[in-house]
Amino acid sequence: MIRTAALQLHVKPGDTVENFNKAAGCIREAAAKGADLIVLPELPITGYGLTEENYHSLAEAFSGSLITSFQELARELQTVLVVPFAEKYESRLFISAAIIERTGSLLSVYRKSFLWGNEKRIFSSGKKCYKPVETSLGKIGILICADAEFPEPSRLLALQGADLIVVPSVWSLEAESRWDIQLPARALDNTVFVMGVNTVHEGSCGKSKFVRPDGAVLKEAPRDGESLLIEDLDFTIIKNIRKAVPYLQDLPASFYNFPLIENNPEN
Repeated sequence: MIRTAALQLHVKPGDTVENFNKAAGCIREAAAKGADLIVLPELPITGYGLTEENYHSLAEAFSGSLITSFQELARELQTVLVVPFAEKYESRLFISAAIIERTGSLLSVYRKSFLWGNEKRIFSSGKKCYKPVETSLGKIGILICADAEFPEPSRLLALQGADLIVVPSVWSLEAESRWDIQLPARALDNTVFVMGVNTVHEGSCGKSKFVRPDGAVLKEAPRDGESLLIEDLDFTIIKNIRKAVPYLQDLPASFYNFPLIENNPEN
């Protein structure tokens, strides 16, 4: 059993000090409840919907003080963290997520590949490359918000052995029905666990959720309130569900005969 925690937060746009303190406090609370894996929503420190100038001022490199602080926290609490952040790389901005091992080591940085709406005017797209990250808890795939609206990224993660796909998001009230449809669909189509972690207020629909590999929603947070959502996930049930629902077994390998590109944060 892997105890996982989704931190559904109200993130105040531009208030990085308060947002960081809240996130760190919630991580400590989740760790005290035994969480092995803790996931924050999309852009939990800067907030969403700022100007390009604001993001250039607030964004950091993945080697900067923000991610270093979370690395220290992961090491202290002995928990795996998924920390989205506004990343500055050279002159470009990305919506990214750092995957941090319980030892504090930075395992990978994933950059959002499908930008939505006004994001395209501010941020650069990450490479459309989807590889799960090998952690001490199992193989974890990362998609950020709109990345999960396309079936192919989730399928590629599943084909490479992902046990769990986490989806940090700022998902809008207008798109709430898609959130409720697409996360269970990604889980069922690929017979993997899916964990959606959303924000609340500021136009977001909340409803962070854990979904089983058969598409059943295990637990869901409210639409309009902050929540520490904790669920124990048993990755060993994936094998049995795939026997009952053999989508991946029946899928011709020739459907995916194109090469996968390395997702290297140095590029």
